Amino acid sequence: MLFKQQAWLRQKLLVLGSLAVGSLLYLVARVGSLDRLQPICPIEGRLGGARSQAEFPLRALQFKRGLLHEFRKGNASKDQVHLHDLVQQLPKAIIIGVRKGGTRALLEMLNLHPAVVKASQEIHFFDNDENYGKGIEWYRKKMPFSYPQQITIEKSPAYFITEEVPERIYKMNSSIKLLIIVREPTTRAISDYTQVLEGKERKNKTYYKFEKLAIDPNTCEVNTKYKAVRTSIYTKHLERWLKYFPIEQFHVVDGDRLITEPLPELQLVEKFLNLPPRISQYNLYFNATRGFYCLRFNIIFNKCLAGSKGRIHPEVDPSVITKLRKFFHPFNQKFYQITGRTLNWP
Repeated sequence: MLFKQQAWLRQKLLVLGSLAVGSLLYLVARVGSLDRLQPICPIEGRLGGARSQAEFPLRALQFKRGLLHEFRKGNASKDQVHLHDLVQQLPKAIIIGVRKGGTRALLEMLNLHPAVVKASQEIHFFDNDENYGKGIEWYRKKMPFSYPQQITIEKSPAYFITEEVPERIYKMNSSIKLLIIVREPTTRAISDYTQVLEGKERKNKTYYKFEKLAIDPNTCEVNTKYKAVRTSIYTKHLERWLKYFPIEQFHVVDGDRLITEPLPELQLVEKFLNLPPRISQYNLYFNATRGFYCLRFNIIFNKCLAGSKGRIHPEVDPSVITKLRKFFHPFNQKFYQITGRTLNWP
C-alpha cells in the first residue's frame, strides 16, 4: 500500500513539475517577444501617424507577427481591420535594386524592426506596363496590412535598371526614400549568370559559359550588350534616377558587407529611414551550415533565407575577371563620387 502511495505521489510531482517547466518556458518566450516589441519611439512626424507613443499600445506591435499574419492568409475580417486601425499603406521606402545585390536579405533583415512591415512578394508595379496600367489603388491593395505608425517597404530589383520607373515612382511620391544595395560589380555579374544558369539546368537546357557572354568574341573586349554586365554599371542607371530625385533620397547599402557584417549596415539604414535603433546583434546569428547570417525575432521564432540564396558560383577564367574589374573601375569611381560612399572594390 505504501509503495502504491509513493508511486502515485511521484507521478503527481512529475505532472506538476512538467506544468511548472512549461509555464516557465511560456513566460520566458513571452518576455522575449514583448522585449523586442515594446513601443517604438514617436515617429508620427515621419511616418504619417496621428497617435503619440502613449496612444500606441504595446499589443499593437505584438499583432505584427500575429494578427497581421492572419490578414496575409486571409483569415481576418473587415471588422478586425476597423477595430485594430489597420491600413494598407503605399510604401514610404523602396528597395529599387540591384538584382543579385542582396535585396531579399536586406528586406528580411529590415523586417526585424517593429516599425517596418514588408511586402513579401516582388510586386513589379512600376516596371511592368500591364501592372502599372491597373492604377495606384491596385498597387496599394498589394501592400500588407499595417498600423499607421509603421512604414511599409517593398522591393523589386528590376526597378533600378528600367527606364520608365524613376518618373513613375516620382509621380507617386516625390519624397520617397530609395535604397540601393550593391555588390562588387564582377561578383554580382557572375551571381546573375549563376541564377540564370541554374534555371536553364532545371529545364535540361544548355547555356553558354560566362566568359563567352561577358567578352565579345569579335573584339575580345567586355560585352556591354550582355545584361549581367550592363546591370553592374551602377552609375549609368543612377544618373537616370538623379533626374527625378536628389542624392539625399538615396542610401547605398554595401551588399558584400551585409553578408559578412550585417549589423552596421542595418544601423545605417535605420538612421537613413529615421527609425529608432532597434535591430541588435541579438537579432542576427551566423549559421555555419548555411554560411551566412540568419534572423532571430525572439527566442521562439528564427528564420533563414531560402536555400537558393548563396549559390556556389562556377569557376571563371581569372583573366576575364581581371578584364571585367578593369572595365568597371572608372564607373565605380564615379559611383563613389556621386553617392559619397567609397566601397572596397578591387
